[in-house]
Amino acid sequence: MIAGKLAGGSTEAGASVATSPWSRSRALAQRLQRPLRFPIIGGLGLAADIVIFTVIAMHGVHSLLAGFLALAGATVLTWRVNRAFTFERSGRRQREGAWRYAAVTAAAQSTSYAVFAVLVSTALAALPQAAIVVGAAAGALISYNGHRLFAFAPLQPSVGVRRS
Repeated sequence: MIAGKLAGGSTEAGASVATSPWSRSRALAQRLQRPLRFPIIGGLGLAADIVIFTVIAMHGVHSLLAGFLALAGATVLTWRVNRAFTFERSGRRQREGAWRYAAVTAAAQSTSYAVFAVLVSTALAALPQAAIVVGAAAGALISYNGHRLFAFAPLQPSVGVRRS
């Protein structure tokens, strides 16, 4: 009977038990240290970047434009997943968090895209997906530290009246 109640999402006392896939995913993610969650989600974003790039490039779009569009799509994906699973709630509204994330991401992704663009235009022209990977690695340090220290940093309480 208890197993049936738990599977149904409630207990004898009527309290809800988190059984949704989203809740289970969050609980699993919380078991991992943040420095592990971030690269896992980054890997998901990198995979999305490569897939999106490949699909767009297969339709004859120039590599530089395809790389930009794919990076934009992967960035939206990683923002949502990092916000949900990697970083604690900052206490900021979603809009402010999005702008802070965008600022850090712009710096990190600019680095990533610049490395990609140089490589895809030169040494890795025949293997653009490898240029994506190298570019992603170049932007990863900026991304992690910027998100940790700025985008998802906890909101600091307002400084009150100066004490003597």
